[in-house]
Amino acid sequence: MWSMAAVASIALVSCGAVQSIVQNTFPYTANVLVSTGVPANKEVSSTATANNVQTWFGGNNNAQIKDVRISDAKISVVSPTGGDLSALKSVKVYISSSGTSEKLVASRNDISTSSSSVNLDLNGDNGYLDSVVKSSGVTVRTVYELRNQVSSDMSLRVALNFSSVPVN
Repeated sequence: MWSMAAVASIALVSCGAVQSIVQNTFPYTANVLVSTGVPANKEVSSTATANNVQTWFGGNNNAQIKDVRISDAKISVVSPTGGDLSALKSVKVYISSSGTSEKLVASRNDISTSSSSVNLDLNGDNGYLDSVVKSSGVTVRTVYELRNQVSSDMSLRVALNFSSVPVN
């Protein structure tokens, strides 16, 4: 009886280990410069190409992954050192690629923090993002609105994490 329980226990632990190995997560970061000339209460857009995401996939449609979803999104102040997000009112993050439409993956309204970073709300309504991240020319567009103008240039980092499973 004991050996049957031990075998069942080992099997469950093994399944959990295999599942965590099988699921992939991969990051992408985009830098956004907020200059002193950006007016308050006006949406401003910044676009960056996601070259490092394609490194994970070999830059082609033959990547052996599926069910790609956004799993985490965060915005942080890179500079000035000790800076905070109090000037930021809202942010929206979109991704797209050659031949795909733009998809909203994360956003945050009414940002009212003196912290240097904040997690963004994920948009789960966009479904799987396989066609976007597996094609060439992945682009991240960040749309932000300031609560008030900044007194010096501010550099922000948008960090996106995606999850996927391998194609069987």
